[in-house]
Amino acid sequence: MKNNLCLKYIFEKVYQTYIDDLLRFLIFKTRDVEEAEDLAQESFIRLWDNCHKVQANKAKSFLFTIANRLFLDAVKHKKVIRKYEQHNTKEDHIKETPEFLLIEEEFFQKIQYAFNQMTEKQREVFELSRFEKKKYREIAEILGISVKTVEQRMNGALKVVKKYLGNL
Repeated sequence: MKNNLCLKYIFEKVYQTYIDDLLRFLIFKTRDVEEAEDLAQESFIRLWDNCHKVQANKAKSFLFTIANRLFLDAVKHKKVIRKYEQHNTKEDHIKETPEFLLIEEEFFQKIQYAFNQMTEKQREVFELSRFEKKKYREIAEILGISVKTVEQRMNGALKVVKKYLGNL
């Protein structure tokens, strides 16, 4: 085999040579034919994307290494999803209790009241800082004011929050 994987006929030859072995390897790992096919396809896509870097005689090693990494990434991703689902199931159970719903409603009323007690300028700075995660310098640029003015408005907004919500 020549070394230029970027030539279509060479790449097709590599594909035909290794696809069955790669699929068997991935089916053994995943225990899922569709997932194995997806990972094999992604492996060949990455080989094609790197065809100028990989010699044809190293293509098999490249494919199996990439396929194994993709498989491990998929396993990690599934673990994260399961953990998230378990966490949300627990939270959903807590949120369903009437006591929690009442406390939540009271809390949101307090937040709304605190926001209503802020001046428009304080509320604007507070929302940019806390909800949009802007830095004081960015807020100053957006509003056309000095950083010192942003600090003063934020300080006032935080005093209102502390007054009506306490130290959260």
